[in-house]
Amino acid sequence: MEKLLQVEDLHVSFKTHGGEVKAVRGVSFSLEKGETLAIVGESGCGKSVTARSIMRLIPEHVGKITKGKILFNGTDLVTLPEKEMRGLRGSQISMIFQDAMTSLNPTISIGEQIMEGIVRHQKLSRAEAKAQALEMLQLVGIANPERRLKQYLHEFSGGMRQRIMIAIALVCKPSILIADEPTTALDVTIQAQIIDLFKTIQQKTGVSIVIITHDLGVVAKIANKVNVMYAGQVVEAGTVREIFYQPQHPYTKGLLESMPRLDLDRDTPLAPIPGSPPDLFAPPAGCAFAARCQYALEVCRNHQPAYSSLGTTHQVACWLQDPRAQTVYPLQAAK
Repeated sequence: MEKLLQVEDLHVSFKTHGGEVKAVRGVSFSLEKGETLAIVGESGCGKSVTARSIMRLIPEHVGKITKGKILFNGTDLVTLPEKEMRGLRGSQISMIFQDAMTSLNPTISIGEQIMEGIVRHQKLSRAEAKAQALEMLQLVGIANPERRLKQYLHEFSGGMRQRIMIAIALVCKPSILIADEPTTALDVTIQAQIIDLFKTIQQKTGVSIVIITHDLGVVAKIANKVNVMYAGQVVEAGTVREIFYQPQHPYTKGLLESMPRLDLDRDTPLAPIPGSPPDLFAPPAGCAFAARCQYALEVCRNHQPAYSSLGTTHQVACWLQDPRAQTVYPLQAAK
């Protein structure tokens, strides 16, 4: 399949009064045409920073990409001049931000906000831009689009605002759509509708999707591949089936075990992951998850684990995959 996006050894840091925060530390992944990649993990693990780095939306006065490549159709976005990057944003790579209330302008009609990108990137007349905006509102399932174009943010429900965000992101027919926690703060019924909408749009347009979330239920319904992030690093990557049915990293297993399940007795308590993520002002020398891991060895605390390939699509960064670790923890004990 055609690789649209390749992120190679990405490092992103932020300067603060307390020192340098190493928010993303060596992230690598690829996205193919028509594919949906989910990036999951706890809050603060670097998911959104990774997404904003692809869009080159890291505030320059506080943060920067210190190392790595972001290749879009072979072009390195890290070194691309800002003028050319502005041409790509919205037209080739679009992003749906977390909060529609702060992303949409309450003083401008919804129609004007949707048409803005069309006029800028496609150089169409206002009449042509309006026709395209109406078509996009219909695609995302908003009834009476002619009337809705004239309305303002306060006249829409939470689910409708999210649909408008999707319409704005897709109106210029980008190759890649990045959705940063698009179902956050929505009730489960609306979440299901938004997920179905993503599937429908992908089938109709062929857009590739990167979805950022901490909701593994959303991942199971929409993604083809999953990257599990922890402390600014990808600790496990694989297909949805591999991550859900054959998880190998203790952190991935912890995330899955902390989810409520309908096939278990209702009195069965959830199993939260003990402890807290490490301080990224001074990341640990070894595995970042070692302090919270029941299987941690001495080597885990002092040396970074290399990636082990468990198949063509499944990789994990964990010392338990080393043959020498099996003398301490046989693989069946770590599953």
